[in-house]
Amino acid sequence: MSESFDLRNEPWIPVRVRGQSVQVGLRQLFHRAHEIDDIELPVPPAASGLLRILAALASRIAQEDGLGLCNEDTAEDAEEWFALRARVLKQGRFDPNAVDAYFDDERLTGRFDLFDAQRPFLQDPRLRSECVDTKGRPNSSGINKLVIGRPTGVNGAVLFGHFNDAAAVAVPAAVAAWHLIAMLYYGPSGQCTPRRITTVRAGSGDAGPLRKSISFHTWASDLFTTLVLGVPTPGSGAEGNDLCPWEDELPDPLGTLRPYTWPGRMLTGRARHAVLLVPSSDRRQVVDAYVTWSTHQPSPAVRDPHVILDMPRSGEGAPFARPADGHRALWRDLDALLLIGDSQTQRPSTLDHLPRNLAERLKVRAYGFDQDGQQRDNIWFEATTPTVLAWQQHENPELSPHPGMAEHVARCHQAAENVADKLRYAARLAWKLATDPVEDSTAKVKLDPKKQGPWAAHAVSRFWAAGEQVFWELATPDLIDSAPYPPFVRIALDALDEAIGARSADVRVARARNRARTVIRSALPKPAMTAPGK
Repeated sequence: MSESFDLRNEPWIPVRVRGQSVQVGLRQLFHRAHEIDDIELPVPPAASGLLRILAALASRIAQEDGLGLCNEDTAEDAEEWFALRARVLKQGRFDPNAVDAYFDDERLTGRFDLFDAQRPFLQDPRLRSECVDTKGRPNSSGINKLVIGRPTGVNGAVLFGHFNDAAAVAVPAAVAAWHLIAMLYYGPSGQCTPRRITTVRAGSGDAGPLRKSISFHTWASDLFTTLVLGVPTPGSGAEGNDLCPWEDELPDPLGTLRPYTWPGRMLTGRARHAVLLVPSSDRRQVVDAYVTWSTHQPSPAVRDPHVILDMPRSGEGAPFARPADGHRALWRDLDALLLIGDSQTQRPSTLDHLPRNLAERLKVRAYGFDQDGQQRDNIWFEATTPTVLAWQQHENPELSPHPGMAEHVARCHQAAENVADKLRYAARLAWKLATDPVEDSTAKVKLDPKKQGPWAAHAVSRFWAAGEQVFWELATPDLIDSAPYPPFVRIALDALDEAIGARSADVRVARARNRARTVIRSALPKPAMTAPGK
């Protein structure tokens, strides 16, 4: 019977290798990263967190002549660091000796074991004695609290299966590792299992650092390139002694947080939750878990390198990560990934300074978790763009193989948003005129925001579904000078007709439909006036 679940060697990460689905441990993943086509982890928030962990590991392992991508001296000169990264990429794989040297380091003994008694991976063993009831008995959170999507408590919603706290179902250790990662990055705020460190049993905590956000990752045809490009560029975090949680000592929950140093701690050390897994006797399953707060101290300022930053509409306050929206297609964020950015929006910093020789082959992978800021989880999603990063806007246009494409993509996206707004208004207007007609057919109609009618949601949903295909047809260098509005107006008119349906045979509805179609057509730019004689 195994006494451990060593994440270095146990097969717990699903990947696709040359078209075949297999599971690998961390050691095999880095040995074979150049052969791995994709990560197939079925829990996108766990995949998002795992990629940050793997990038931190890559910064330690990826090296040339003993000089690694996490080397502080090299990072002091950006050009020198980019040159080192280029030489690492040219090698085409992680050095097997460097992989084994890192994972076999005696200082990390037990640190990658999911159930190590002293330092279980990304967990806090002190919770056994700190999460107790008033009589000093263990007070665990339950396995359902760990597994995202399971209901907890009396009124928890059932999302992905029928479970309850009275009849908790154990999960395989590999699956528990996924949800451990997802909890540390996307866990909820608010009430949690109390943790007694002082005389006070504090039982509330803060949300995980990526909660309700969407992450964007440069995606290559092999995992080796993906991970090397996932290492943040120097300057993303603070300088200093950079240690990931498995390399460092257990933190003081009541102490002041150290700065988030580049590149490891900023990627892996920002958790606001403390977790401890309780294994089955054979160490193959997790039967219980402790989930509580890790700190109440203010988080040091740091920019996550994989999120789009937006400014509040008021223009005041701190920038925030663009929230995930389960109903919003990835192409609607594409311009924010390609444009340099302005005072209102900044693209993910890992998409800057990409190697020009790889640009034509690079995609963007997005992982999103549509949540509120506290406890409610709605839907998670994963999406990948075509090879679009060659279209990126550069400060020097001569560096771009497709100058002007980023602006063209932005024009296409803005046209779609503007037409969608017109369609939403037109569908509401049509419903109003059809059900409560006005005497003057040309008079301005006042719409009640509480009475949307059934047509607007249907029409807009239909528009965005069809709009994606139109967008990708327009988003090509061959059509860079084409007008984006006409095709979007056409599908908006079709969407309106579909929403109204057979009701348009009614005379009153037909009149309302015609007026609504006029509103939609008003989105078309007016032709330029030509002076007489010209």
